[in-house]
Amino acid sequence: MKRKLSAIMAADVVGYSRLMGEDEVGTLERLKQIRRSLVQPAIQKHSGRVVKLMGDGLLAEFSSAGGAVESAVDIQRSLHASQTLLPEDQQIKLRIGINLGDIIAEGTDIYGDGVNIAARLEALADPGGICVSESAQSVVKGKSGIRFVDTGQQQVKNIKTPVQTYRVEWGPMTDGPPPTTATTTSETLRPSIAILPFANMSGDPEQEYFSDGITEDLITEISRFRELAVISRNSCFVFKGKNESLRNVSEKLNAQYLVEGSVRKVGNRIRVTAQLIDAAEDAHVWAERYDRAIEDIFEVQDDIVGRIAGTLVGRLEAGRLAKTKGLGSDQLLAHDLFLRGRAHFFNWSMEDNDKARECLLAALEIEPDYAAAMALLSEVMLRMWLNGWSEDAETDLVSARELAERADALDGDDSRTKTSLGMAYLFGGDLDKAKHHFETALRINPNDTRVIVYYSRHAVFDGDTDKAIELCHQALALNPYGKYNWNLGLASFAAHDYQEVITLLEAIRNPPSSVLALLAASYAMTGHTTKAQDAYKTFTRTIDSSPVMRRLSTPADWQRYYSERWPFRDAGDLNHLIDALRKSGMPI
Repeated sequence: MKRKLSAIMAADVVGYSRLMGEDEVGTLERLKQIRRSLVQPAIQKHSGRVVKLMGDGLLAEFSSAGGAVESAVDIQRSLHASQTLLPEDQQIKLRIGINLGDIIAEGTDIYGDGVNIAARLEALADPGGICVSESAQSVVKGKSGIRFVDTGQQQVKNIKTPVQTYRVEWGPMTDGPPPTTATTTSETLRPSIAILPFANMSGDPEQEYFSDGITEDLITEISRFRELAVISRNSCFVFKGKNESLRNVSEKLNAQYLVEGSVRKVGNRIRVTAQLIDAAEDAHVWAERYDRAIEDIFEVQDDIVGRIAGTLVGRLEAGRLAKTKGLGSDQLLAHDLFLRGRAHFFNWSMEDNDKARECLLAALEIEPDYAAAMALLSEVMLRMWLNGWSEDAETDLVSARELAERADALDGDDSRTKTSLGMAYLFGGDLDKAKHHFETALRINPNDTRVIVYYSRHAVFDGDTDKAIELCHQALALNPYGKYNWNLGLASFAAHDYQEVITLLEAIRNPPSSVLALLAASYAMTGHTTKAQDAYKTFTRTIDSSPVMRRLSTPADWQRYYSERWPFRDAGDLNHLIDALRKSGMPI
């Protein structure tokens, strides 16, 4: 057991029994959706964690009272906005209580008066309201735009001393549009989209759940793209079965784009049709029909999500260029070069990295202030430095940082520029500045798995192995098909879990030198001498393409190389790596 000071949030649903009595299945599904799409992301965004779910209730822990209060405000604002089209008696409303106090942590659970007071404050909150203790209010007041109203001292159950309480006046969203009602003007350049309930064409009402499930899965997946404002499930399902024009639907939902479709399920076969509609132009952007076996339904969903995201996020990128210069042929060409460069970058090879560099340099020749291209070029240069692919490694490292700094100066509100800057500082050896930029990137876009896995790499070098592993699993939860074996393998090595490293890294096809080196080291640490030797031999063949690594001849050279590119804060962590590499046969 461990005692500590934490901010605790307790929340539950107002009138849950009545809602369940009226529509048990529908209420439960709506509550699950609200937790997935609104509550849990808001908690994660403000560095909190869900301790446990309790029927219609929830308990969460935060390291700061400010994070807890801001998270609660986000939840109430988003929940309110998502249900504006529903009748009052059908809306799901939460009461939230927050307390800053001493708790007892045992495993993943928490206990103590600090928890009990939060639960009692939740019961005192108004429907859709937030009630906080004086201990939390005194820390937060004056540090944000949030207003508190004194609601006096309250005697709460099983607590001897009265608790001074405050009501949080969260009001409507004022610092930007809520996720479900985002504006869609050219000024915001944030396309809003509504996924309308897919029609059940099976001729069997019992199959309704299947088409509804596809719709909800699509809403959940598309919601992960912060560049798109996705209308909530509750608002979209208001129009289920209604014969209303798409123009009217788009106006009522304030949606620039609509997705509609149908599902026909017969035996083990399905037919799914989907179409993306530009409501403002009253035009079809694309339409597709899928005839597949039932087991391929997730592939169908992934394809639809990819088409939507690729189309609309691509338009968003073009819109960002048009925002300052107007979208002409040159800007379109620059954007096309950027997309080509990005595709090459994600192929990981030295040849593709060189092609990515060529494309991005060409894009910047056309658009010198193209921040996204500049940020990605920074990562291209950094990858050249990390892998020893350039003749002048130090120049590449400096260029990577300078490019990232310029990109951030041009567009500091983009998570990609912040992430690139974080990576440049990380491998430049400034872990504190790197952490600042990674955390800023996560605040901008908490659902960007690329930010999360890069931040996990920082946590490894910063000596926080548990956090690194947690971040990798968080990324995998957001994207189960993400290729994060390297990052999780690195974290597992730092945790001395060598068998896990082997399992993860053996699954990587055509591994680069860094993967082979860590794999050889992990084999050596588990006593697999022959496998370690074989992995090291393969490693020596890969370094032929590295001008920097070919010049390494002495143990001091090898140690300097790894100490520069593996910027551990603690020398002991670096020595752990060097000892393992030495056991694999490396002359280090």
